[in-house]
Amino acid sequence: MAGTAMTATFLAVLAGASLLAVTARRLRPNDRLPSLEGWALADRSLGPLWTWVLLGGTIFTAYTFTAVPGLAYGNGAPAFFAVPYTVLVCPLVFVLLARLWTVARRHGYITVADFVRGRYGSAPLALVVALTGILATMPYLALQLLGIRAVLTAGGMYPRGATGDLMMVALFAGLAVATYRHGLRAPTVISALKAVAVFVSLTAVTWLVLVRLGGPGAVFEGAAQRLGSPALLLSPAHQPAYATLALGSALALLMYPHVLTAGFASDGSRTLRKTAVALPAWTGLLALFGFLGIAALAVGVRAPEGAAEAAVPMLVDRLMPGPLAGLVFGAITVGALVPAAVMSIAAATSFVRNVYVEYVHPTATPKRQVRVAKLVSLTAKVGAVAFVFGLRDQDAVNLQLLGGVWILQIFPAVAVGLYTRWLHPRALLAGWGVGMVAGTFLVVRDGFSPIVPLGTDAGPLEIYVGLVALLLNLTVAVAGSVALERLRVPRGADLTDLPPRLTVRRRPETGANNP
Repeated sequence: MAGTAMTATFLAVLAGASLLAVTARRLRPNDRLPSLEGWALADRSLGPLWTWVLLGGTIFTAYTFTAVPGLAYGNGAPAFFAVPYTVLVCPLVFVLLARLWTVARRHGYITVADFVRGRYGSAPLALVVALTGILATMPYLALQLLGIRAVLTAGGMYPRGATGDLMMVALFAGLAVATYRHGLRAPTVISALKAVAVFVSLTAVTWLVLVRLGGPGAVFEGAAQRLGSPALLLSPAHQPAYATLALGSALALLMYPHVLTAGFASDGSRTLRKTAVALPAWTGLLALFGFLGIAALAVGVRAPEGAAEAAVPMLVDRLMPGPLAGLVFGAITVGALVPAAVMSIAAATSFVRNVYVEYVHPTATPKRQVRVAKLVSLTAKVGAVAFVFGLRDQDAVNLQLLGGVWILQIFPAVAVGLYTRWLHPRALLAGWGVGMVAGTFLVVRDGFSPIVPLGTDAGPLEIYVGLVALLLNLTVAVAGSVALERLRVPRGADLTDLPPRLTVRRRPETGANNP
């Protein structure tokens, strides 16, 4: 059970987050009229430090900080695929997101579907991009609540029955009010507290574990005795799955609306590049959380059956004094509030810009767009709460797995479109449909497994199912584009300033090639 000191520290962290959310209005210029860009993107005004805390706080969710160590606790080495995958995100932010920001700022695009609409001149393609983003975001939003509940339950601070459910609703209510009033500025200021609390608390936990167990060598030796030495190593048979899961997850993460929303809020492409260089600091945190999953094995923590994500919270509760344990639990809880808020904002913005304005109310004023976005954002949070209380935890995990496969299918339209519009929009639609159906079928067929075995002469090769679906998607898109070009099927106008073809120019002063 949670002690008084633990509970007091935990509540102090949450109170600090609430106070910061209230001060978010100070970041808003008083002379600006209401606009969706102001509410959803903070007027594209975030500098390097604010962008770093917001983007890092959005990418590294609370469920990530519990699921990765839980996977390490149960499976050992394969869990650490999350470390290279988050490292791969950094160059993608540096190159792709910075380029996308430049186009979005120049043309006033707020969502990635806006960019697709302008690049290809295709309303149906923009619609499926927006709906795919919303569909993939909703289970991800629900997982933030599951992360909070797992942490509080392990710490003895989640009462059983209706009392615990009411506490969860109360935690989310404060976030909902702050987001409704201040938009993206609310999670931005809270993300600063998240960064400080997570960095400080994790450093303290790791130091205490190393002191108590006698160093990292003793930790891995103790874990090997319980899990088995082979499990702590990555076998050659698992390497293809490890590598493709890391690559596919990195490509998918950059397509999520909440990550793009956090990136679009920066004040420049140069700011995004600076942020990309500093993002690996968050990856270091993730690696330490994975290490704590190994430490939980070494200590002998016994997580409940089917709830390995509770291993690290139980380790913290066992080893740390009450105030520090409360700080850790508070940090992880706040860590869930930031991405949850950004996810709801991103989903609402996509709905308003690419569904409501495009098909329902084309003449909606900026003020009305903001009002509708606020209501949709609030509805998304309520839906996430109902989802968590109405379905099993595993259902949310399964849907989030599907969401990662789904969101990867918009990669050709977005990332490839940044460099060339040779792919025909109708072929991209066909490829998207094939990727969605094939990816869903493969995931469900294998019992919601992210890995699919492919037969080869050397035996079955296990790779990430999202990449299989993406390859099918690209194959159909390329073949379809060739056929449609030969048939001279017209395509929409390109409203961006990007080149229609991928070109390579030579720098005269160096002779180097520059795309």
